[in-house]
This record gives sequence, structure tokens and C-alpha cells, in this order.
Amino acid sequence: MRKLPGPGARRDPARRGWLRGAPPPRWVRVLPVALAVVVCAVTLLSPDPVDIGFLLGALPPLAVMSYGPLATALMGAVAVVLLTVPVFRLDHPGDTDLETVCFVAVLSVLLAFVRSRRDTQLDLERTIAEAAQRAVVPPLPARVGPVRCAGLYRAAQRGTLVGGDFFDVRTSPYGVRAVLGDVRGHGLAAVSTVAALLGSFREAVLDRPDLTAVAAALDRRLEVDSAQVRHAELFATAALLEFAGDARSVRVVTCGHPPPVLLRDGRATEIEVAPWTPLGLGLSEGVPRQAGRQVALRPGDVLFLASDGVWEARDAHGAFYPLLERLPRLADRDPAVLADRVLADLLAHCAGVRDDVTLLVLAPCASSGPSTAP
Repeated sequence: MRKLPGPGARRDPARRGWLRGAPPPRWVRVLPVALAVVVCAVTLLSPDPVDIGFLLGALPPLAVMSYGPLATALMGAVAVVLLTVPVFRLDHPGDTDLETVCFVAVLSVLLAFVRSRRDTQLDLERTIAEAAQRAVVPPLPARVGPVRCAGLYRAAQRGTLVGGDFFDVRTSPYGVRAVLGDVRGHGLAAVSTVAALLGSFREAVLDRPDLTAVAAALDRRLEVDSAQVRHAELFATAALLEFAGDARSVRVVTCGHPPPVLLRDGRATEIEVAPWTPLGLGLSEGVPRQAGRQVALRPGDVLFLASDGVWEARDAHGAFYPLLERLPRLADRDPAVLADRVLADLLAHCAGVRDDVTLLVLAPCASSGPSTAP
């Protein structure tokens, strides 16, 4: 799984700025030193005394944004020294001015101490949260059996690695099986549902001989969870795929989710498959055995799956992102490169994407021999 960068993911640089916990940029770190240099230079170059010594009182507060208590205390000391050194002609501040600068410096040191302790705690909590989230949706390997794969996830809720979308690719006695889904809601509130569905999928792919039975297991999982919480209204959409052992064909089942897109010979077309209703609505009883569609695959074919965050993304004028039109131009033999290109193109087209964006690219490496598709 890839996310904009992070464990198993790539991180969009615009998603987390320094005001939201990222390290401050270099210009913020040099700002206190730059201010001191400017004040000193102006006072030395001016033929007449310049009353700008009050600016030195800003050195400790500026240091708080980037440095710890020791560096902040140093900046406070620098401010006091510069105010009292005769060469800078700032040596006539009143007692109140010096006391004010000293008070601001002491207060800034206290704030720097509190901020450094808070940052340490936040870093620890972020590390724990990322480890837990990676356990829910671990990174995808570059290849699963005869299928090369790449997944990319961009959460709608800032600062999270997991939200309402999920995907996974697993080997099974019945071939390589993959899923991409979208649960109701997004953000941290949907993580527990995502964890339950992925756990059910990973168990079902090993035990259920038919892909429709795997979908039924996911549906049953949501039914049980909804029954335990009043007015839970849990449901999810999903697309499930099952590759034959020789990767010469794939069976597709969709449950209220857009079907996969087949990239072949420079064209992108949606696979036509009769859809089921979303998961969680009681499909586990009487599952139609003929549901889904089996598609023969050729060398070089690529299957592309995306969440609603891609299909329903709009630009500033309300136009939908033209996925089928853009895919052939963005195609690449490396699934990870294709996923990166689509995300970059999507963000360029629709800068204000507010839904979870999930991409899954599957490139079967078909072995020689006849196709297993009917």
C-alpha cells in the first residue's frame, strides 16, 4: 500500500504543513538570527541613532517556534546583550524596556519547554498510531503470485493513514484474490469497520472456494456488526477480483462499487459486470452463483480500480475527473508509477479533493498456454 509518503504509502506534501506538526521550514528556523542581524546592521550603518531596539524583544518568541528551551534562553540573552552593548547605540533603553524583554524571554523559555515536551509526546503517539494503522492496512508487496500490484491511499481526514477506503491482495488455494472497497463515512470513525472487513476478507479468501462466497462473508460481517450497534447503518461498496492460477483470466464481482477498468492496447474500458447491492444489506442468504464475470486477459493488460474519491472528484467548474480519458496517457508498465501518475493528475485537475482517494493497480504476468476463460 502506498500513501503520500509514509509506511507503505506516499504522503501528499500539501497534506501536513509545519503548522500541523511537521518540522518548521528552514526560513522559520533562521528567522530569529536574521532579525538580530538586520537590527545590528541597520544600527551600524545608520549615521543617526535608530530606535528599533524594541524589535529584539521578538527574538525569544520567534525561537519558540523552532527551538527548545536552551536555544530560546540563548536568544533572550542575545537580545539583552545587544540592548546594552554601546557599539549598536541601543544602550539607552529604559528599565521598563529591559524588564519587559527579560520577562518575555523567561516566558518564551517556559513555552519552549512545554512545546518540546508536547512535541515529544505527540511524536510518540503518532508513532504508535502509525504502527497500529499499518497493522490494519499493511503495505502491498510489489508482486503477489503471478500478479504485480500497487496500492495508493490518500486519506480525506488530515493526519490519518487509514480512513473509509481499503484494499488488499492475497494468495489463496483458488488463485490470487483482491478487494477494493469503501465503507460508509471516512476518517477515524470508519477504521474499525475497515479492520473488520479486511479481517473477514483475509479469512474468506482461504476458505471460500467461490468469489461470491467471499462477498457473502463480508456482507455477513457488516450485518453482525450493525446488529450490535443501534442505528449503526453500516454498509460498504466493494469490487472483488479472482485471478486464475496462470493469470490468464480474472473473475470480477462488484457490490455497489464501480467496476475495474481494463487497460489494453492503449485504451481504457470499464469491465461490464452485473452489480450487486452494497455489502451489509443482507446478501449472504441466497447468493446467486452466476454473479460476476470472467474476463480473459492478454499479455500487457492492466486492471485499474479506484474509489469514489477518484470517480466523483470535480474541478472548480464542477466537471468530473475524466479517468477513462486520462488513463491511457498515464499508463506505465510499472503499477506503482501508474498509481503515482494518476494521483498527481487528479490533484492537478481537482485541487480540492475532499474524499478518500484509493487506487489499486493490478498487472497480471500471464504464463504461456491457453486461457482459462470460457
